[in-house]
Parts: sequence; C-alpha cells; structure tokens
Amino acid sequence: MKIKVGVIFGGRSVEHEISVISAQQAIAAFDKNSYDITPIYITKTGKWYTGDALLTVDNYRNTDSLLAQCTEIYLTPTFGDFTINAVQSSIWKSRELGKIDIAFPIIHGTNGEDGSLQGLLELKGIPYVGCDVLSSAIGMDKIMMKMVLKESKLPVVDYTWFTDRSWHMDKDAIIENIKKIGFPVIVKPSNLGSSVGVSKAADEAALIEAVELAGRFSSRILVERMVVDLKEINCSVLGDSANQTASVCEEPLGAGDILSYKDKYVSNTKGGSSKGMTSTKRQIPANIPKEQTQLIQELAKETFRILSCSGVSRIDFLVDKKDNKVYVNEINTIPGSLSFYLWDATDKNFAQLLKTLIDVALKRQRERDNLVVSYGENIFSMGGAGGSKSGKS
Repeated sequence: MKIKVGVIFGGRSVEHEISVISAQQAIAAFDKNSYDITPIYITKTGKWYTGDALLTVDNYRNTDSLLAQCTEIYLTPTFGDFTINAVQSSIWKSRELGKIDIAFPIIHGTNGEDGSLQGLLELKGIPYVGCDVLSSAIGMDKIMMKMVLKESKLPVVDYTWFTDRSWHMDKDAIIENIKKIGFPVIVKPSNLGSSVGVSKAADEAALIEAVELAGRFSSRILVERMVVDLKEINCSVLGDSANQTASVCEEPLGAGDILSYKDKYVSNTKGGSSKGMTSTKRQIPANIPKEQTQLIQELAKETFRILSCSGVSRIDFLVDKKDNKVYVNEINTIPGSLSFYLWDATDKNFAQLLKTLIDVALKRQRERDNLVVSYGENIFSMGGAGGSKSGKS
C-alpha cells in the first residue's frame, strides 16, 4: 500500500512563491512507487485548492487561470478525519475527493512555519512532517529563539528587542540601549525568513529607517550586533530531539554583507523561473578548517535538540573572521528547498531525504499515540458536590 501524502504549500506569507518552488521540487523527487502525492495549495487569501494543474510551476504566472483548473477544498474539524472534501454549490454532489495518511507542510514563514498549521493538524490528529507547534513557534520567532539559545549557553551575538509600540513611545531610550551594543547593527522583524525586512544600520539615522522597515512586517523587532568581518556558514540537521545527524556545511556567496531575498531566489534564474535555494551561489562543502566544521555541526545538532525539532532544519551561523568565533544566527525549521542540496552532498539524494522525513514523522505519531491525553472517567458522574471543583471534594 502506498502512503498517501498531502503536500501543503503556498500560504498567507511573504514567502509564498518560495514555498511553491520548494513544494514543486519535493513533489517531483518523491518515489512514486511508495507514495501517492496530493498537492494542497493555500492561496494568499487563505483558500485551499488541489488539482494536477498545481504540479506545473509555470501555471502560477496566472493565478486566476490556475485556480480555474483546480478544485477548492476543505478539511472538517473532526478529529481523526483525514478526508479532503470539495467545496460544492450543490448538496447532491459528492464532496469527498480522497484521504491522506500524512501531511507534509512546506510553507515558509508566517501561517505555516510558525506552528499555526501544525496546530491545526494536531487538532485533527493528522500525522505531519517536521517540527511540532512549540519548536516551530520558537524557531520562527528570532527573539524567542535567541532567548532560549542564550539561556542554554549557546553562542549568540549581543542583541536587544522591543515592540513597535514601545519604539514610538520611548524611542530615545531604546536608541540609547542600542548604542550600548554598538554600531553597526542588524535590524530584523522577529518572525520572518528569507531576509525580508532585514537591513543594517551604521548610525542613528540609518537605525530609525531600518526599524521603520522592520516594523512593516512585525510588531516585535530584533536589533543585534553586526559581525563586520563576516563569513556565513549553514548546516542542515535531520532527525528528532533524540537523534540528530548533521550535513556538510555550506558557505552562501551573497552579493553584499547581507544575503538578500534577491540573492537567494531571484539571481541565476532562467526564463523568469526561480530554482529556489538551489539558485543561490554557494560553496559546498564550505572552505573552512575541519575543526571549525565539526564545531558548527555540533552546535547545529545542539540547537536542533534544544528546540526539540523534528524533520529537517537548516541552522545558519555567523563566523567572525577577526577571531574565528562562531555564533548561532537562526534556524529555519522548513528551509528553502528543504536543504536537499546539502544532503545530496552528504549521503542522501532528495528521494531518500523525503523517505527519512516521512519515517521520522510516522515514528513520532506512533510515540504520541501511546501518550495519555484524556481520562476515560467522567468526573461529572462522580459523587461529592456534584463533581464540582468549587465543592473542593
């Protein structure tokens, strides 16, 4: 029996198009002898669709034409119901289109990578690939992630954070606090990836401009010390909180000192169609000493473990070339292109990576099925003050 996989992508996110590309890459790589794939596309307005037209990336040039070839769908809120239902105007038409055994979220950014979609799947009891609600939420929020990693004694650069409301109410005090970190600094929205809304500031005027930009994307803003003489190194981790394996390291080669959205996804395209993270200029394996490679791989696995991650993630590091000190920068719990290019350079092709991800997800579900989530007894049927908590019986 083939495993029925629902690949969920798109979403209400500024990284919508990148999600489409990552999903296309994954769907094409699945072993079709072992898996039946159902594409589930979430539009920028939040509607869900399925259909074979979703499997051709060029169709996304005209969304209206694409959706006209697809079927709008919905999932019931019933626990244990893995049915995909068609949205129909007539009650006499069949509404059931099929079922899935497992969901595979490939939505980057908000409303997908941040734990919200994972929460929906858990409420329905659908097994799913990747990080759970907690690790997704922490991994997505750069501020919370740095707090957890710093508390766990992992190396992170000096930082501060504030809300857009506090910025407008007490700007001068916040600026003075940032000056203690020292210019230049990097300013980021707390919960976006792909370098969206990220900029550097070398002085107070540039800082104000950078904060205003970040505030367009998030109400919580992170400011951190900029590593001036910088080398960026990335490493992917595969597994769960009990067992982790690290990939080879890569060095992204951006056009500037911040690897921009354009560097990652728009450069090196042919015919206007981006190849996702595979289009980024990179050196694999990274040209760094063996000891530094091993340190980064261990820090990557420890970051993955501390955040209780599952599936595949990519952890990005900053190396200060002045003293060779390594800092954990951030984690991507649903990385662009699922970091398959790193695993291809390590010991797994894309199809093998996908199989491992499915196996890890099903293992987690089996473990969860053995946990107690509710009691069979009905306390209202018990004696003593009608079972009331206020009766203190």
